[in-house]
Amino acid sequence: MSDFAGMEDLLQDFLQEAHDLLSDVDNKLVDLEKMPDDRGLLNDIFRGFHTVKGGAGFLNAAELVTLCHLTENLFDRLRNGELELTPELMDVIMAATKGVREMFGELGQMVLPQPADPQVIAALQGALNGQMPGAAPPPVASPEPPAAAPSTGAGGEPDWSALHATLTGSSAASPASPASQGELITKAEAAPAAAVPLTTGAVATADGAGAPSPFGRRATDRPGGQPTTARRAEERGVRESTIRVDTSRLDQVLNLSGEIGLTKNRLTSLRADILAGKNDSETLHALDQAVSQLDLLVSDLQNSVMKTRMQPIGRLFQKYPRIARDLARQLGKDVELVLAGEETEVDKTMIEDLADPLIHLIRNAVDHGVEMPLERQACGKPVKSLVRLEARQEGDHIVLIIADDGKGMSAERIRAKAIEKGLISEEEANTLDERQSLNLIFLPGFSTKAQISDVSGRGVGMDVVKTNIQKLNGAIEIRSEPGKGSVFIISLPLTLAILPVLLVILGGQPFALPLSLVREILPIEQERIQEVGGKETLVVRGEVLPVISLARLLGWPLERYPEYGVFMQTAERSFILAVDSFAGRDDAVIKSLEDFRPKGVAGVTTLSNGQIVLILDMKELLADLGQHPDMAAGLRALAHA
Repeated sequence: MSDFAGMEDLLQDFLQEAHDLLSDVDNKLVDLEKMPDDRGLLNDIFRGFHTVKGGAGFLNAAELVTLCHLTENLFDRLRNGELELTPELMDVIMAATKGVREMFGELGQMVLPQPADPQVIAALQGALNGQMPGAAPPPVASPEPPAAAPSTGAGGEPDWSALHATLTGSSAASPASPASQGELITKAEAAPAAAVPLTTGAVATADGAGAPSPFGRRATDRPGGQPTTARRAEERGVRESTIRVDTSRLDQVLNLSGEIGLTKNRLTSLRADILAGKNDSETLHALDQAVSQLDLLVSDLQNSVMKTRMQPIGRLFQKYPRIARDLARQLGKDVELVLAGEETEVDKTMIEDLADPLIHLIRNAVDHGVEMPLERQACGKPVKSLVRLEARQEGDHIVLIIADDGKGMSAERIRAKAIEKGLISEEEANTLDERQSLNLIFLPGFSTKAQISDVSGRGVGMDVVKTNIQKLNGAIEIRSEPGKGSVFIISLPLTLAILPVLLVILGGQPFALPLSLVREILPIEQERIQEVGGKETLVVRGEVLPVISLARLLGWPLERYPEYGVFMQTAERSFILAVDSFAGRDDAVIKSLEDFRPKGVAGVTTLSNGQIVLILDMKELLADLGQHPDMAAGLRALAHA
């Protein structure tokens, strides 16, 4: 039985507010580390822990109250000038906030939190007793820390050096040396957050809670090594099912619904008049006006409902300063994450799917993009590195930019590394321009790192980034200059519910292509088709492009040579898609196929005339090139159903 029977709504309200409050505290802690004497920040953080403690006390979450009370007392002494904020003490505070967040996870599963890690409690109590943690000794490799109480020094007091080494993960792996960081590193090879091994030194999980616990066990793990329901739910990737909506937007939806109701009544009255034989011009004119008004109101209602799904991307961005700070401290770097465009609004479902790709790119920038402080000094750069995360709206797209002022990437070195790993041949490498060479980092298994660490080296990170962005019907572009830094530009549609498409005709059957992949429409003249390497190609403004028939992709018989081509560009290739004709452009409301989805179909949509049209998944079709009869048969069956 739940520990909160009859209090479910109250608990969910508390967790929603507390999560936002703790995210704000995390960001203020990062700022406080730069300005340790800022009394405004100290007061804000103190009030944050005090507020969480009050709500936890009302819910009888005693262990959460204990952890918040100790941290609150610590900040009370800091703001009164009785304690000095040191980097080592900040590590203890960060560990405490991470423990609070993990307790939130347990509360979300309707169970009372387990006690916080004893080392965190001991560290907080020691700091309150004036036993300030000192600087850690030079990091050395050592076995995993035991899950026992904190080690003690002379007189039974906590061994602050050992504790600090555990907090920062330096006992597991030493920070990368300037020499090792001097190489050009081009990938976020870190595995997906759920696959990061539970060892010290690994940080920045997808939920923004930071690293797996640097102590012997996670705060969300029950004694005996059994994970809590919160942890199991996290591993299953449970998505948040609630959304915050501004009341003004709901008022707009309500008003439009009322207007539509009045217009419906008007149409019902006119219908009755017409059925009664009243067909004069005045009645028909009134009918035309009512239909036009209904069309306008329905369009406005659709836009208003779509806006209720839009959320400021700042709610996602606020997790990342803490992640960047923790990783930079672990690696011995000085990095500041600068946020911009936090008010930009994005579809809520898209925000959730962006979490992992952005974590990979930020970790990539901190771990590989920026240099060690000594190396930056030698290059005449400021010791502090800047990583910029920006969002902005451009037309009907959202653009995300992740930029760093680090070492940049060399297209030549990337090509050489791809050849060395057997991902491409030398002949293929010689045909690649700079943009295509930089895109090689998206290949599965590509990595320039010689050794695998907790943070990177597996060669899967950027592949995950590209795959997730493509699932959102987006695109990612890389710009880099050796010695000056790298920029990753992600372009996404405003919403996933409506997809702009180009309608093409093949054998009298319409199909929908994502408009984001279409560059232009071209006539195909057979005399201009040339064979290169046994493949049909067409020269467009000096660029040799392969011509691929849509009939071939679908496995349909080619009854006549297509007359038109669609110049399409994906992340991997550019090509001409040959089709019979076109039926125009449309904004498709996507309906997914849950029970039966042939390979190569992203979903279906309905045209204004009621006809069902397949939305093609070009990535899957190009991967198969019509070689699978079951896919072709499935497409034909569904298209003519």
